[in-house]
Amino acid sequence: MPNAIRIRSPATLDSLYADTVEPRPPGPGEVVVRMRASSLNFHDLVVVTGHLRAADGRIPMSDGAGEVLAVGGGVDDLQVGDRVLSTFFTDWPDGEPDLKGFSSVPGDGIDGYACEFATVAAGSLTRFPRAYSFEEAATLTCAGVTAWRALMVEGRLKAGEVVLVQGSGGVSIFALQLAKSAGATVIATSSSDEKLERLRALGADHLINYKRTSDWGAEAVRLSGQGGVDHVIEIGGAGTLPQSMQAVRQGGHISLIGILAGREGVIPTSLLMRKQARLQGITVGSRRHQLDLVRACEATGIKPVIDRSFPLPQLADAFRYQQSGAHFGKICVSIP
Repeated sequence: MPNAIRIRSPATLDSLYADTVEPRPPGPGEVVVRMRASSLNFHDLVVVTGHLRAADGRIPMSDGAGEVLAVGGGVDDLQVGDRVLSTFFTDWPDGEPDLKGFSSVPGDGIDGYACEFATVAAGSLTRFPRAYSFEEAATLTCAGVTAWRALMVEGRLKAGEVVLVQGSGGVSIFALQLAKSAGATVIATSSSDEKLERLRALGADHLINYKRTSDWGAEAVRLSGQGGVDHVIEIGGAGTLPQSMQAVRQGGHISLIGILAGREGVIPTSLLMRKQARLQGITVGSRRHQLDLVRACEATGIKPVIDRSFPLPQLADAFRYQQSGAHFGKICVSIP
């Protein structure tokens, strides 16, 4: 029976195909993992739709959670039965990034986790929160670590600060949850009143419907009560960055994470300079960041918000649902 999904070039959702993959015995420093779940990210979508080119036959999906089936020589910190989680950059254990594109990213430069069995380097895995299911754990690798690095590592978030999050995707919801757990005030934006109310239920203090309030940057300044927000989780890219610059306070921090509203556009650099704000690109994080996030989730009780889960054979349908924009939080894939 097929137990993996592969990309056929030229990549489209319709060209994804099922295959049978037998587990490869682990070599020195490797383990075999029985995969149980994955979750969808924007990066995965652009790979499977051909906007980022992957090798013909590549197994997609950067996120993966499962249990160890076999352990190779020299592996001392994992044993059979351990529940483990993938890392996004398999060659960034700690410290400052020294990355060469996406060559080490599962589902892009190397095979990913849309499969039943994966033989991988033990150092490319971490444990995951004790109270988490496999599906909940699979949401952390990309979206969770990105939010953690943006706010807690690069932003050095403090209690009492104000955070602006955009939309209701995985990164934004994780950022909302992390900010609230740290004692921050959160302003959330969306084009949907229904989704805004769900963000309020998760702890958002102020809500902005950006379809009705086109100058939402100025509204965020007003709501902040302090001349601007301390942190912006910028998901849109060039299309929304001018409003984020308007929203941020003098000396504030903008984490540029996504490009959903455009790769290129007019950027008011004079406004950035006048505010002396820090604009920083964020692409996920290191293994150390992931371990720190796992501990934070255990300490705070944060649980991911999962919209729907699809079985692995329906992976293309899961991506179509992602494209619809109807989801709130993460879309998962179960690997039975």
